[in-house]
Amino acid sequence: MALPPQYRGVFTPQELSFSAENIKVQIVPRRAMNSIPLISGTIPQLRPPRRAEVPLWIAILLKQQRCANIVSPDWLSVDALKEKLDEETVPGAAFSALPFQWLEISEAILETASDDVEDADTVRRLLRDLREARQAKAREGLTGLNESHLQMDNLGWMEINEIRFVSRAMDQLRRIKAVKQDQEKASEDEMDASNGNDSD
Repeated sequence: MALPPQYRGVFTPQELSFSAENIKVQIVPRRAMNSIPLISGTIPQLRPPRRAEVPLWIAILLKQQRCANIVSPDWLSVDALKEKLDEETVPGAAFSALPFQWLEISEAILETASDDVEDADTVRRLLRDLREARQAKAREGLTGLNESHLQMDNLGWMEINEIRFVSRAMDQLRRIKAVKQDQEKASEDEMDASNGNDSD
């Protein structure tokens, strides 16, 4: 099925979330399990209570089957998120460093394993505040948009996808500048030709 024009050239949030499920996370298995070879890699042997690193989609599946607990990443804690939020609210500061798919990962973990995240309600609130602060900073950055430069250090995949339209705006600005330069050059050539005729 063909996508509507507004979705061509961009990823949907569902596609980004699906892609993020390949990110490795740590789990604490509740049951022993032999290693499983898959096309994308081998799931390691699981022996409780030893931690193991598996793709997020496997962690979600095991959590749903009550076979494992997901270990919340270090950055997905109240203290870490408060620190990032403080960094975001410093005037003129760059975007704080977060995993490239922090939005998708945090949403998946909180949706599936909120009981594995300490103070999950506060974490949700801080994530919402952090997202709003970064969106405000991105909007502020767009006010200084020019045809050659857009600073996007430390933006996540979802955040970049949301402002992907800006690349088309930059293309238009480049075309406008090129036309303006051509007109200025043509005007200068006409003036030079006119001055040459006057001197004759």
